Amino acid sequence: MAATLTLYGAGRKAMWSGAVDLDTDTLKVALCTSSYTPNGDTHDFFDDITNELSTGAGYTAGGATLGSKTLTLTAADSWPTAWAASTAYAVGDIVHPLVTNGHLYICTVAGTSNSSAPSWPTVHRAAVTDGGATWAEFGTNIVSFDAADVAWTSSTLTARYGILYKSTGTASTSPLIGYFDFGGNISSTSGTFTISFHSSGIFYG
Repeated sequence: MAATLTLYGAGRKAMWSGAVDLDTDTLKVALCTSSYTPNGDTHDFFDDITNELSTGAGYTAGGATLGSKTLTLTAADSWPTAWAASTAYAVGDIVHPLVTNGHLYICTVAGTSNSSAPSWPTVHRAAVTDGGATWAEFGTNIVSFDAADVAWTSSTLTARYGILYKSTGTASTSPLIGYFDFGGNISSTSGTFTISFHSSGIFYG
């Protein structure tokens, strides 16, 4: 399933302070049932996570390690995704105008774009309606963090959340970064359970 990350408050602090190095640290994604309730304000280490799946049926406690990690700075006009007419967009999609103007735009209201381009604002965070979608100015460049999709093959499991964290090998010292909410229970039966990251990256800013 496709998944968008929500950052824990402590996760943002850990990245800004250097406690989490996205390039070099061992980062993992663990799976939890719907009995876990994320708290972005108070959960800070992996020992705050409850109802993780148990080892077995294709899953190993602690989760799967992220591979092929990248941290990339891209100028707005070099961003690979250009706006397109009459196209369905989801919240979080990022585009540059067909006629580049040095700015990026993030979709804040999902919908289908108009048959012609809107008048793109250049004031930071200014919004514009585009058919059923709404865009907000996002900046003149973007830093994106991405990695290979995470998959559990030959698995039989049910999960509601994926927990991204830095693994130190000890739950009480493993900083949380963010969580993926699948929107409901997702299951695999003797198959592959995959978390597909957003095309713009796991997160960006």
